[in-house]
Amino acid sequence: MSRIGHVPIDIPEKVQIDIDGNVVKVKGPKGELQEKVSPRMDITIEDNQLKVNRPTDSKQDRSMHGLTRSLIVNMVEGVTEGFQKVLELNGVGYRATLKGKNLELQVGYSHPVLIEPEGDIQFSVDKNKIIVKGINKQLVGQVAANIREVRKPEPYKGKGIKYVDEHIRRKEGKTG
Repeated sequence: MSRIGHVPIDIPEKVQIDIDGNVVKVKGPKGELQEKVSPRMDITIEDNQLKVNRPTDSKQDRSMHGLTRSLIVNMVEGVTEGFQKVLELNGVGYRATLKGKNLELQVGYSHPVLIEPEGDIQFSVDKNKIIVKGINKQLVGQVAANIREVRKPEPYKGKGIKYVDEHIRRKEGKTG
């Protein structure tokens, strides 16, 4: 029994949800998202609540039940509040600047690294922090992971790009 899948989704006043076959479109104050979900799931809207029901108790239907509900909840939250990931630059001379909508990173290479925003993603820079904002949770996480990949934090001095809440396990280094 899926604990996540059975919980109904409350639809805020400003959000409009359209279900066309297996495509769910969510429209809200921050934008519009659409997601193709499993055609086996039965999605119904009644009394300002969206419910996801599964046809059988097979393993695949149980797994798709919770996933479908989570995807729809993330879309509703994205068009009302949005998502953000905060990254932190650590290292002498490491800096990030905005060039128009693009993010320019200077992180110890001989050249600056330019990152272009995908879709509706927006960047903002505050000293050594990079904030990635958007309405699509998956896209925000992927762009943040791509930025972190430019210069992963290393375990000896902790230099690199890391998430703000990430803890880097430090190593001792050589003993002389």
